[in-house]
Amino acid sequence: MIIRPHLGVPLSVISLALMAAGFSSSSLAVGKLEGQIRDNMSQPLAGATVTLKELNLSQQAGRDGRFFFVGVKDGDYTLVVNYLGAATVETNVTIQDRQTTQRIVSINSQEIEHMRVMGQQGALSKSMNRQRGADNVLNVVNADVLGNFPDSNISESLQRVPGLSIERDQGEGRFVRVRGMAPDYNSVSMNGTRLPSPESDRRAVALDVVPSDLLQSVEVSKTLTPDMDADALGGAIEVKSLSAFDRDDTYLSLSAEVSQDSLTDNTNPKLAASYSDIFADQLGLAIAASWYNRDFGSDNVETGGKWAYAGDGGYEDAALESIDARDYEINRERLGIGINLDYRPSDDTDWYLRSLYSEFDDTESRSSAKTKWKSAQQEDELSQGKTTRSFKSRTENQNITSFVLGGQTRFDRWTFDYQASHSTATADKPRDIAGANFVAKIDDTGFSNTKQPQIIAPNDYYLSENFELDEIEIATSKADDTINSLQLDLSRQLTLGGYSTELKTGIKASRRDKTNREEVWIYSDLSDQGVADDALLMNQYATGELDYSLGRFGEGINASPLWSLIDSLDAENNRDDIESTINDFDISEDINAAYLMGHMDIGKLRVLTGLRFEQTQWDAKGYGFDGAQNAFIDITHDRNEDHWLPALHLTYRQSENTVLRAAWTNTLVRPTFGQLAPGYLLEEEDGDIDLTFGNPALKSLEAMNLDISLEHYFGNIGLVSAGMFYKDISHFIYQADVAGRGEYVDAHSAVTFVNGDNADIYGVELNYVQEFSFLPEPFNALVLNSNLTYTDSSARISWIDDGELDSRDIPMPSQSDLTANLSLGYENTYASLWLSAAYKSEYLQEVTELNDERYDLYEDNHLQWDFVAKAHLTSSLTLYFKGVNLTDEPYYSYTGNNAYNAQYEAYGRTFQLGVQYSNY
Repeated sequence: MIIRPHLGVPLSVISLALMAAGFSSSSLAVGKLEGQIRDNMSQPLAGATVTLKELNLSQQAGRDGRFFFVGVKDGDYTLVVNYLGAATVETNVTIQDRQTTQRIVSINSQEIEHMRVMGQQGALSKSMNRQRGADNVLNVVNADVLGNFPDSNISESLQRVPGLSIERDQGEGRFVRVRGMAPDYNSVSMNGTRLPSPESDRRAVALDVVPSDLLQSVEVSKTLTPDMDADALGGAIEVKSLSAFDRDDTYLSLSAEVSQDSLTDNTNPKLAASYSDIFADQLGLAIAASWYNRDFGSDNVETGGKWAYAGDGGYEDAALESIDARDYEINRERLGIGINLDYRPSDDTDWYLRSLYSEFDDTESRSSAKTKWKSAQQEDELSQGKTTRSFKSRTENQNITSFVLGGQTRFDRWTFDYQASHSTATADKPRDIAGANFVAKIDDTGFSNTKQPQIIAPNDYYLSENFELDEIEIATSKADDTINSLQLDLSRQLTLGGYSTELKTGIKASRRDKTNREEVWIYSDLSDQGVADDALLMNQYATGELDYSLGRFGEGINASPLWSLIDSLDAENNRDDIESTINDFDISEDINAAYLMGHMDIGKLRVLTGLRFEQTQWDAKGYGFDGAQNAFIDITHDRNEDHWLPALHLTYRQSENTVLRAAWTNTLVRPTFGQLAPGYLLEEEDGDIDLTFGNPALKSLEAMNLDISLEHYFGNIGLVSAGMFYKDISHFIYQADVAGRGEYVDAHSAVTFVNGDNADIYGVELNYVQEFSFLPEPFNALVLNSNLTYTDSSARISWIDDGELDSRDIPMPSQSDLTANLSLGYENTYASLWLSAAYKSEYLQEVTELNDERYDLYEDNHLQWDFVAKAHLTSSLTLYFKGVNLTDEPYYSYTGNNAYNAQYEAYGRTFQLGVQYSNY
């Protein structure tokens, strides 16, 4: 329960008092004011600040430029509209009892027209207007901004946002990190509903399954208000897809692209289309589709952290236990489709349907040559090693489908929002070759270079006839994640004691079901199953020499004859009953939430306070195997958690362009499904008992968060901001060996997930955006977009050593100290050039030895440079070129010290050439 009693009770009392005042206010004569902000081309202008001057009542125009004031006392008022890059507009309006006043406000500014021509600059202005008017710490990225970067999915697009970085898989962005914190510490929603995860063991959504062509904008909330789901530590990412009412006329965009991967020389196609239109001023239809088919690869060498360090400290005389060279060939095909409907049956009611279908097919073939020595080898030392040449071939299909149905109805005094959603995600791996292993013992093998190890071996190492088939593993799996939710919100604008006030309350019910199923077959002792001796030799399955950029590799392995061999054997006799059972689980997660909040404007200060309550009920079912009893065991577990989450946000608007913010919030992060899964394995050998198991009794991670920031906006495109944040975290989760404790006191090992002690994270976030229009030509077309986030953390882990409890401090796992982005652009009517860099510093991946920090695995820092050039051939037709990873930055992780490899992987550069047609 995240609450400080001396603060939480007064906050809840204040919220209740505000709500009671709203319900009990006298029946004054009131009316409504509704309108829309447009630019000088009659297009909606999102993010403008709209104020009724006499009441000090303000709000932001929505994505369609509309604004709504309900329950306004009848009378004459001054309507003030402020938008960065344009002169402030004032107009008189009259509110009448029980009537709706309609008003369209046009901002006739040459600056707005200039920004429309200069696409990136106009998009930056929209984003900054939305951020400026928000009640919380918020970053907004408009789709037009994302089009200026060579990003193929939303994950890659988000690395440009202040404080955000990404985790990559095979060089492609997949998971998003906020303020240096791991993806599982952040939430991802689309169109107001939480997205499920196709991954069997994670909550984090791999956003590479959602093409960036389908979105209208992305919002990242770094402080949460009580009306938002509380499950985010770093931030809450909200993806908004296209709506026809984003524009006032027919919209059409078509693009075609080819890309080339420098590592494999493959050429790949991409197509995208977007269309929207409004019919009879009431019905809006928006359709978007994107398809991308990419063949590429990567070259890898890794040790997995298998180093042996002498003594109790230092890295002298480091020796390596094994080295693994890997060659990957990959095909990834992405298909995304979104169909969105908006219907406005009256001036007081809006209805919408948002849909998403995303399909991601990942086909991967991996050739591996792993050498393991009987004793750890020092560099350039030679001895006999056991080399395993293996082959893995699998296809994984991931799908996300989401439907969101909702609307808003505006009454005389109250506004009612309602939404229901259904979302599913699946990850399906058909029967695949999880590993076909050919083994040989080779004399005089060793390695050179501790950072990028290379094998030292005689010619026998590369001859396929020296390797014999030892074992084949076949696997299939399917994970499903389904979320159904219903949300109702009620809000009212009014004046209390002469102060502009808004009250809001709501409830939300969410039902989530996560399942995982696996089947595993292990084909071993093949001679005993009738396989001829010559059919065991690798040369019967070998292809040609592999093109491996990190040194000589040897021959690859052909899947077709392997499948012929597998299909000739009895699958049932080779089924691994243990592995086919213990990883299966069913977890249901029911969340019921309610909140009460209100904000009041006292001069230039807005005070927003409230209280959120979330109740979580888990029911888990899994299976264990007791090797001592040679028996399977059914496991069930259920429990619930209650969390009271108070919040206080202060926003002081010193001027139209200078904003000071402070926030105290409480949030939580629920354990991942892999951590909660109840399955376990007990193995006994020579009287030693070894266990591995999940922990469905884990507590949710809880965080008390403090934020303060100062923002100053200037010129058409200009922003300088600085912020500080602090997070006090309880119950952070890590993997540990709990042997020697409690019921595992007699175990040799007992590896599971446990809750740690408290952890602290604090940081600084800086942002600077500048349009250099004040410089002489041609330098006045330059635009700079930059940001930097520094974080530091401390966490404590513990273990049993000789019967005594010991502990040490570590950085918060998966937390980078420094993330930074820099983009320098040059834009005029005819062309656009952008050079961008994204950086994240090293972070702790995994603690492998609790009592020895030398074996901690770290991911090294990563700096990637990208380039975009656009030529505007006509007002509607653009030719573009993009270069990705210009410096061929590899992935690198290490063991304790940067000199000692855990994994090194090279991806090469990617170049894209495309053409886009847009009538907007």
